[in-house]
Formats: sequence, structure tokens, C-alpha cells
Amino acid sequence: MTNSSPAPHLSAADGDAGDDDELMQALGLAARGILLAKAEGRVFLRVTGAVAYGGRRVPYDLVPAQGVLAKASKWRKMDGETRSALLRERASEQVVAELHGHVEDFVQELSDACDDCDMDADSFLHSLSDMQVSEPAGMVFDRIRMRLEHAVEREMEAQHAERTRQSINLAEYPASFEVARRIKRKFIAVLGPTNSGKTHQAIEALAKAPSGVYLAPLRLLALENYERLQEMEQHGKPLKVSLVTGEERRLAPGATHVASTVEMLDTQTPVEVAVIDEIQMLADRDRGAAWTAAVCGAPARIVYLVGAPEARRAIEVLAARLECELEVHILKRKGPLSVEPAAVRKLSNLRRGDAVICFSRREVLMWRDMVTEMGLSVATVYGNLSPEVRRAQAQRFREGAADVVVGTDAIAMGLNMPIARVVMTTTVKYNGYEEEEIPAALARQIAGRAGRFGVHEEGLVAGYDNETHNVMRALLREKPVPIKTTGFAVAPTLEHLHRIAAVTHEHALAKLLKRFVHNIDVPDGFFYPRITEDQFERAAWLDTLDLSVAEKFALSLVPISSKVPSLQHAWESWAKSLAHKKVTQLKAGERPLHYMNLQEVEDACRLYSAYAWLAYRQPEYFPDTELAQRLSREASERVDAILQDQNSAARKRQPRKFRR
Repeated sequence: MTNSSPAPHLSAADGDAGDDDELMQALGLAARGILLAKAEGRVFLRVTGAVAYGGRRVPYDLVPAQGVLAKASKWRKMDGETRSALLRERASEQVVAELHGHVEDFVQELSDACDDCDMDADSFLHSLSDMQVSEPAGMVFDRIRMRLEHAVEREMEAQHAERTRQSINLAEYPASFEVARRIKRKFIAVLGPTNSGKTHQAIEALAKAPSGVYLAPLRLLALENYERLQEMEQHGKPLKVSLVTGEERRLAPGATHVASTVEMLDTQTPVEVAVIDEIQMLADRDRGAAWTAAVCGAPARIVYLVGAPEARRAIEVLAARLECELEVHILKRKGPLSVEPAAVRKLSNLRRGDAVICFSRREVLMWRDMVTEMGLSVATVYGNLSPEVRRAQAQRFREGAADVVVGTDAIAMGLNMPIARVVMTTTVKYNGYEEEEIPAALARQIAGRAGRFGVHEEGLVAGYDNETHNVMRALLREKPVPIKTTGFAVAPTLEHLHRIAAVTHEHALAKLLKRFVHNIDVPDGFFYPRITEDQFERAAWLDTLDLSVAEKFALSLVPISSKVPSLQHAWESWAKSLAHKKVTQLKAGERPLHYMNLQEVEDACRLYSAYAWLAYRQPEYFPDTELAQRLSREASERVDAILQDQNSAARKRQPRKFRR
């Protein structure tokens, strides 16, 4: 053995350093490369030496397993004989030999591990002679192993990131839609504000085509235009139309046309005409990727892009990127839209034909009760309601059975109603993270619902209070801001995830999604990877179950709220059942619908719809598709009945002289 640099010896300040030096000399320890040191209030032994392996000499300066002798205060109180006995025990030749053997084994282990992963062992082994370390040798070995493990992980991460980058290049995203790529497509943008007739114009063109598809942002709009197309004729015969949404399929034999939600686009079946509605949703934070996919992948010779004028520049750059001919039509609103001279201020100033707008279910129900107690009958519309209920409520307003509609901004998309005046109760909305003022584009879309062409000469807008009134006036004066012209969102597909898994051997969904977002090649940023926070959180939980990547991916997309405990519990139980390959039969609720309150029935409706969505994707394990749809319809009918009953009850409480 050889001595290394001097270790930190006990100093004269310790009172008996000289005695310790003499004792070490007398016992012959210094000559054997054993030193006495003090650090962190402890007295311990250090053994120095060197081992040889693979042509390299590796020095070490380590504390044996039992090398810590005592606390410094206790050591000072020991007499010479006690110290001598302790040193003989802890610094025996057997102890030193065992340590030397452990170092030899560790150096061989680490050198072989570094050779296997093509790393330099010297960068790790130098820590064996770090005199600042006062831990026992075993802890030093473990720390070096951990450093190597982390270094290997970093190296593997870098390799996997590079392999992922090489496996997916988003610049080539449009080419992944093979059918659309083979068709010489033409884009026709029909852009205009609400009540400009743009959707009507596109649907008319769709109905005249020999085949086509209508892509809606909502199940409600898909349903409405499905029924609208069914009423239209071609060559004197009614159109044969199918409805395809995530939760429902109404497949007509020999259908030539399909009304679908945008996420359900069939990219494999060529058609003559496709209509993509609400094209400005390209800029939506959570769902924009569905519109990117539709624009890139709609397999139609003519693709109508329908929406707000601020989407024009984005459409132009997409058409250029996809090498599609583009024709742009800008429509104007068919009737004027004006801001009332003053705020409404009083409930008694509300009138038939008004739409009272709030931004939460709780606020909608509160305002509904206040309005009905004034003697006006109310139709109620908010996002938590199923499309069937929203449509039924809107129908009551259209037919005059309801004087006023009270709703959220859910009325801003679809739901054509004869609204004379939009009354805003607030301009502040929760965006999923915080309360903020609504953007001018949403203000225009909501306000634009007033003044239905052919029913009212003009549309009117007002705030309920002075502040809201003034903010709405300012928002409607704002110049529309064009949506972004780069960074179009692309969501991961199962094919993307399988491709990443193939090159990285990774099967945890959360890690695959993370690699998709952070590691794929985004050469110019024109297309950009996006996932929702909700999907990522679900993925992390699903990775604890024994599921395939495909199963986890499907479950991560189930349209069910994780914020409602009963719905989250149902989703988790479905996932666990699938992991155990158990069939999940759908059962009606233990409590009949007529014993449930409004919130409970709404949640039941959403539960049945979510089951139906999953049943279409995993029919082997979720077989009760038809039952789910029937129970969902029954729950929707019950919700509508409850809303009507509550409306009637509130009006009955009002003296007849106040009713209108």
C-alpha cells in the first residue's frame, strides 16, 4: 500500500494531538497507510492505498465500514489504553485487507459497467481518493454507482430524444394523410360574423354534392345539421345521411353524406365536399389540433372552411403550405347589430326575446330563478347539458313557450334562436386557470346571436349593469385580431406513440406523451405538438395499471370530467376493469332518475355518454352501447323536465299581476 496526501489530522487544539501521533506511530498504523482524521465532530480512520485493474492504477483514501471511532468529545475523554485498544480493533490487518478487497471488486464492477455503456470509468473512480469524504466506503461506492446510473440515464435520454426526433418530423405531418394527399383539393373559405349566412351557404353546397361530410365543433351542431341535411333533397329524393359523433352512430344504409364532430373525421373515405365549421377554432388551446388535422386530412375535392374573418390569414398560409388552391368569400352580417344606449339595470327591464348571458352553471340557475320570479318563462342553456336538452330548451324559446333564454356562452356556437337582445350579466369568465375578461372575439360571437335575420330588423346588445355595458361597448369596437399563422397544434396519434415506443422501448404513456411534446422534430415551428394537461395527468395514473399503450391512450381521451368525483370514480373503475380484462356491464343508477336532483341527473347523463364513447372503442369489454345511449336519452329527458318544472314552480310563486 502507498500513502496519499495527508488527511486532516487531529490538531493541537484538540489537546492531545501529540499523544495520538505517538500512539499511531507506536501501533505502526501510519506506516501501513492508516491515518487518524476528524471531521463533522467525529474521529475516524482513513485507509489509503491503490488497486490495479485493466492496466490502470486506482488510488483510494477511504473510511472502513467500522472506521468511525467516536464523537470528538468522547474521544478526548478516553485514556491512552482505551484509544489503543479501539485502534487495534478497528485498524486490524483483516479490516484493511477486507477494505482493499472491496475496493478491488468495486473498481472491477464499475469499470465493466462503464465499458458496457461506453463511458470513462476514471471520471467516476477519482472519487475514491477524495479526502473530503468522511462516509464509510460502502456509502461512497453507492454514491458513485448512483452517479453512473444518472449518467447512463442522461445518455439514454439523449439517445432516445434523438431517435424520437428522427422518427417523427412534423414538417411532414400533412403527408401522413395519404388519401387527402392524393386528391387535388381546393379550399373555399366562407368567412363572416354571426348571422351572415356563411354556414347556410356551405351546407347548401354540401347538399348539392354527390357525397360529402359536415364537421362540427359540437355534438349539438352535428345533430342539428344531420337533421337539416335529412330534410334536403337531391334529384327529387331525400339525402341519405349518417351521424357520427364520439358517443353516437346513426349509420344510414347507402348514406352519401355524413354529419360528424370534427374529431371523428374519417380520413380514409374520399368525398366530393367537406365543410369544416368554426375554422377559427384552429387557435383553440385545447382542441385546435382537431381543426389542424381536419384541414390537412379532409379527403374531399372541395373543402369549405367556415368561420370568423380573423381566420383568413391562417387559412391562406395553410393553403399555401398544403399546396391547395384557395378561394375566399367574405360575408357581411345580414342585419345591423347595435349597443343599447344604456344598461338594463333592473330585472323589470328585461323583455320577451332577451338572452341573458352568464358564465357558469350556478349563475345561470340563479338568474333563471330571478327572471322567472318576475313572471317571465325561461329556457335554460349551459355547457353541462346534453345536446338533446340544449336543443329542447332552445326549441321552447323558438316556439314562444319561453319568453327569455338564460344561458352561458354555449349559445354562441350553434343554437339558432330568435334572440332580439343579448344582455350580458358580466364580461368576466373563468378560463380554466383564472378569472379574466372575455376576448373581443367571444364578445362579438355572443352578441352576434341577437337579431336573427328574417325575424328581427336589428340585433341589440346591452350589459345588465353600467360597467358590463361599457366593457361590452368597448369590446365590440375592438378591431378583430387575426389568429396565429404558425405553430398550428398537432395532437399525438396512436401511430405517433407506437413509433416513439419502437425506437425508445418506452411504454409508459406519460413518458411517450412527454417525448412527443419535447423531442419530436419541429423544423420550422409551422406545426407544433400539443397535449392537454388533463390527458397528461390521466396518463400518469394509467401507467400504474397493466394496460397496453393503445388502451391507456383511449382511456386518456374519454370525455368525462375529472372534477366531478362520481365521474372520476367511474372512469377509474373502468380503467381498472380493463386492466384485469373484465367486461364492464352498464347498469342503471341504483336510484331512479326521478329521485335525483338536477346536478345528479346531469352527471348521470354525462356518465352514460362517456360509457358509449368508450364502448365504440373497446366493444369487447364495454358492450352496452345501445343501453348507454338509451339511458343517456332518458337522463336528458329528465333534465329537460326538471328545468321546465323549476321554471313553472318559480312562475307560480309570482302574483299573476306581475306575469307577462
